[in-house]
Amino acid sequence: MKFNFRNSIPAAFALILASCSQQQARKPITQTSGKFMKESVDRNIKLIANEEALIDSIIRKNPERKYLASTKGYWYYYELENTKDTLTPKRGDVAFFDYEIADLQGNIIYSEVELKPQTYLVDKQNILMGLRDGIKLMNKNEKVTFLFPSHLGHGYRGDNDRIPPNLPLEVTVSLRDFKPEAVARQEKKPIVAPAQKPIVPVQKEEIKPE
Repeated sequence: MKFNFRNSIPAAFALILASCSQQQARKPITQTSGKFMKESVDRNIKLIANEEALIDSIIRKNPERKYLASTKGYWYYYELENTKDTLTPKRGDVAFFDYEIADLQGNIIYSEVELKPQTYLVDKQNILMGLRDGIKLMNKNEKVTFLFPSHLGHGYRGDNDRIPPNLPLEVTVSLRDFKPEAVARQEKKPIVAPAQKPIVPVQKEEIKPE
C-alpha cells in the first residue's frame, strides 16, 4: 500500500490543533488554582490576625495574670507553679494529666470530669497541636492555662461536636506526674490513647515496647 503524503497533511494539522487546544485548556486550571491558594493564604492570615487580636484583648483585661508568649504562637499563665523542679516531659515519657477545654470567654466546653484523667505518650500519640508542645513546658504538679489560636486547637474542622470550626481555645492543664516509658512499663501503668474528639471514651491498653 502506497503512503499518501497529501492525505496525511490535514490529519497532522488537526493533531497539532488538538494538541494546542489541550495545552490552552490547562492554563485556566493553573491560574484558578494559584488564585485559590492565594485567597486561602490571605484568609488564613486574616483569621490568625483576628484571633491574636482577640487573645491580646483578653490578656489586657486580666493584668493580674502573668501571661507568657510561646515561640509556637500561643500564650499561657501559671495557676500553680512548681519552682523547685526543673525536669519537664520529653519525647517518649508518659505524662499523667487532667485538663478542661473552654472558649476564650471562659465558658466550659469539656469539663475535667468529662475528659477524665489522661495518660499520654509524649510526641508519640495524637493530641491537640498546642497541647502537644505546651505540656513539654510544664513541671510536675503544675497547673497552666493555655490560650490557643484555632490552628493549634481543632482548626477549621472543629471536633464535629461542641467545638465549632476556627474556635480559639482556653485549655487548663494539671500535670500530675510523668515518667520515662521504660519505668511506666515496669510499673504496668496503662496508656490511654487520646482520641481525636476528647469526649469520646477511649480504650485502655498496656504499654508495649516499640
